[in-house]
Amino acid sequence: MHSEVNYSANQASDGVVTATSRQNNKTNNNELTIALAGNANVGKSAIFNQLTGLVQETGNWAGKTVSLKEGTLLHHGSRIRMVDLPGIYSFSTYSPEELISRDYILIKHPDVVINVVDATSLERNLYFTLQLKEMGVPLVVSLNLTDVAKKKHIEIDLTKLSRILDSPVIETTAVKGIGVHELIDEALKVAERKIETSVSNDLKYGPEIEQRISEISNALAGTSLTFPQRWFSIKLLEGDNKANTDLNGQFPEIIQLSRKLSAEIAGIHGEDCTTVIASERYALAAKIAENVSIYPKEVKRSLTNKLDNISLHPIAGYVLLFATMLAILLFISFFGGWLTRVITGFFESINPHTPGLFSNIFWNGAVTGFAASLSIAVGFILPFYVILGVLSDCGYLPRVAFIMDRPCHLIGLHGQATMPLMLALGCNVPACLACRILENRRDRLLATFISTMVPCSARTSVVLGLVGAFVGWQWAIGLLVFQFVLIFAVGRVLNRLSPSTSPGIIMEIPEYRIPALRTVVSQAWNRFKGFVTLGIPLITVGSAVIQSLSAFNLLIYITRGLSPLTVTWLGLPAFTGVLLIFGILRKEATLALLITLAGGASIVSIMSPLQMVVFTIVIMLYIPCISTIAVLVKETGFKITAAMVFAEIVLALLVGGIAYRVLGLVIH
Repeated sequence: MHSEVNYSANQASDGVVTATSRQNNKTNNNELTIALAGNANVGKSAIFNQLTGLVQETGNWAGKTVSLKEGTLLHHGSRIRMVDLPGIYSFSTYSPEELISRDYILIKHPDVVINVVDATSLERNLYFTLQLKEMGVPLVVSLNLTDVAKKKHIEIDLTKLSRILDSPVIETTAVKGIGVHELIDEALKVAERKIETSVSNDLKYGPEIEQRISEISNALAGTSLTFPQRWFSIKLLEGDNKANTDLNGQFPEIIQLSRKLSAEIAGIHGEDCTTVIASERYALAAKIAENVSIYPKEVKRSLTNKLDNISLHPIAGYVLLFATMLAILLFISFFGGWLTRVITGFFESINPHTPGLFSNIFWNGAVTGFAASLSIAVGFILPFYVILGVLSDCGYLPRVAFIMDRPCHLIGLHGQATMPLMLALGCNVPACLACRILENRRDRLLATFISTMVPCSARTSVVLGLVGAFVGWQWAIGLLVFQFVLIFAVGRVLNRLSPSTSPGIIMEIPEYRIPALRTVVSQAWNRFKGFVTLGIPLITVGSAVIQSLSAFNLLIYITRGLSPLTVTWLGLPAFTGVLLIFGILRKEATLALLITLAGGASIVSIMSPLQMVVFTIVIMLYIPCISTIAVLVKETGFKITAAMVFAEIVLALLVGGIAYRVLGLVIH
């Protein structure tokens, strides 16, 4: 049992936030809630998947989790609700992810918070751990990626770290499932004690800061408000806007006191209080990491560093990216073309060629449509998802996001937009949803529109399966390059119309690692199963419907109505009007239905190479599929969605018509 919850920070708090008893947090009888919290790319989602069996994105890049993921776990007779919080680095409330995580912990009150920590970067991760300790939440620390740490000869004293943090620390290797069940055992023990963790003397800041924290805590204790007092006191000292809002104007004297004490700290250190407290946290995290860790005296230059000299190089990085994408497209093109011939040949060999209306509709419609959808699915779409999973899990995609930061700025987007754009190569739906990570509405809308133009796996399958197989792989690669150039040009125009200055990207670059087969297969299947359960049946039925319309001479009415666009302007066969309509449901359906209309013969018998290229251009550019449209309406509203769809229709028809006339000079 699992679900996905889009928990909005705006829903979390209206006015005063009051803490309720954690014992009353049970949503069902004896059900506990455990939240996974930590930095991005430390393995939270991998632990979540190991425990709940819910396959979600576990890609090896930073900041991928935007909404909360929930799953249910039965462990030693206890029913546990697992919640995977967004990967963040602090509770500074500068991003939606931080607000969501902060408000979930403060308002939903999970029984236990499991803080997942990267054992190879203990100092950086402990900065977030210290903030969780300030909140006083029941805490268990998962020291993850211990296998990588051991390879680097990094040793961590678990007993000493547990004593300093005053919280249990469990070693885990999430991708292999090592230690995850022991982690839950310890979490259950913490939940049974029903106590919030305290802050030991080892976690205290300088005396001038602790004195003023105590003054604010004493003032809060005299009110009817029940906050994590130490954490809230620190937030008030930092001048946190949301903390001030949460007081809701009821206690202006406390706000005045916090401002006065904050100014005193700033006067002592010569820097604003927020910077002083952040420096104290970093210093404390560094001190703890130094006390509990043993690092090798001589660190050899790692393979990651050697590879990064190429993958992150300002010139070689782009060459490597282009070469990688070219190799992927060539492999899928040749493999998909070969498998298509094998599958269609097999079905043709068992074709009974029985005359009659029913046989014509069943075999030339449904069966041929099924064979076409199967060849597209297994030959083009599934390999793409597997390769994308390998690149994700090995650590290459974060490097792609990093080097693509500069091109993103050229079209007025924040470097974070590289994440949705990379996701769009697989499917436009999660890409549009991922645009939520962009705080600025202008950036969010621009990134969403650009994401819908990125060639998803379905569009890529049409390019490779039609142009690549029947015109030439050079033309297929050329079309994909052309689409990215067009996307860049559209982005530049939109940026000129609505200029904006976006900050650079700050992200974690993980080490390269050998992809986990289970993770790659799970990700590929999770993405692919939607096509298996919806796409193949839809194409099969659609093929039968088109064959039925053709058999009863009804198809001609549709084709005649669209012929001014399809035949006159685009130079395409009249029947392609029907394909463009079905393409709104699923883009890959157009290729499968085209194979159906060919009636077992080669597509070259019904379309010229020029028509194949023009048809593919239109498919690449016009209306996104119905699933993407539904997400667009949800994310941007009906009016903006309608404007985006209209713009893409016009662009597709305009470019397609021009391409027909220009390319007609060099291809026939």
